Amino acid sequence: MPIEAHFGESTPWSVGVEEELMVLDGETLALSPRAAELIAAGEETRHAGLFKSELFASALELNSGVCESAGEARDVIAELRRLGSQLAKERGLELAAAGTHPFSRPKDQEIVDEPRYTEFVNYLGISARRQGVSGLHVHVGMPSADACFQALEATLPWLPVLLAMSANSPFLAGEETGLASNRAEVLAQLPRSGALPAFRSYEEWEAFVDRFVRLGMAADYTRFWWDVRPHPKFGTLEVRMPDQPTSIAVTARFTALVQALCVTVLDDEPLEYDPARRGLYQQNRWGALRFGLEAELFHPNGERVAKASELAAELIELVRPVAERLGSAELLEFDLEQTEGELQRQARRESGLKAVCADLVERTLSSA
Repeated sequence: MPIEAHFGESTPWSVGVEEELMVLDGETLALSPRAAELIAAGEETRHAGLFKSELFASALELNSGVCESAGEARDVIAELRRLGSQLAKERGLELAAAGTHPFSRPKDQEIVDEPRYTEFVNYLGISARRQGVSGLHVHVGMPSADACFQALEATLPWLPVLLAMSANSPFLAGEETGLASNRAEVLAQLPRSGALPAFRSYEEWEAFVDRFVRLGMAADYTRFWWDVRPHPKFGTLEVRMPDQPTSIAVTARFTALVQALCVTVLDDEPLEYDPARRGLYQQNRWGALRFGLEAELFHPNGERVAKASELAAELIELVRPVAERLGSAELLEFDLEQTEGELQRQARRESGLKAVCADLVERTLSSA
């Protein structure tokens, strides 16, 4: 059965941003299961509906809605973060943005009491309770289903580079694991994660999803937690790869980068069908989550290996002409010397894990 789709109904290349922030106790800076209070308070403001729940009661989703540009999305997210922080402080709480909490244990956290989350936990068990991680999701409006599928296949080889650039979860349950992105490893424990299978067309993807839904293995396509996926209800391609940035400016940079990448690849000829690329992707995804910008990765063309930081610089230059056309080129000023995760490690070396949390709280409202 065809999935309801709204491709081409929004302004071409419009963007939407979803952020996943952590709600912390104001004294201990541990996770606090009080996001529902902030969501309820948000309903009394002009931003009603833009604060949403997640699996864990300590997680707060911010949703920019449909924006015409990456700059507009940045401004909306900045305002939502400021409002959320204000509402939190009024209740003895704090907000922090990162891929994982530095010391709170995910499996100890309260689950939101909603049927969709209860079913999720009942089905996945401990794998669900480990999902105390936060990511940045960027939606880019697509003119058609076929364009969405073409953009998905062409952006996919670059996504491990985005992961390496965004790595911001070096700690898990109080342990510095040695992974640049613990979030990416945790997400890989879900049954439909990482790269989607190699389909030849949007229709093949649609038929695959329909089989799961028809046979009762998934409620709908949003129960596929791939690193990138079509989102026909919104008429977008949804890139779900980056760790949640701490700085508002870094969120803006990834929004601009993802938008420009989607437009850039659609200017090229569609890639030939090659299932072997999924094997290269799997290796690159692991390398990026382990080593971040220092990872040795297959180039997206599959013909050579390069350091992730070098590929990041190449990616930025690849999309810059389109970013200039879109008016977002000034946002592409990435620090390719260190990730935000490295800033967390530095804070721990100097002052310990609680200091890491305090630094995250402070930088969550930073525009630098």
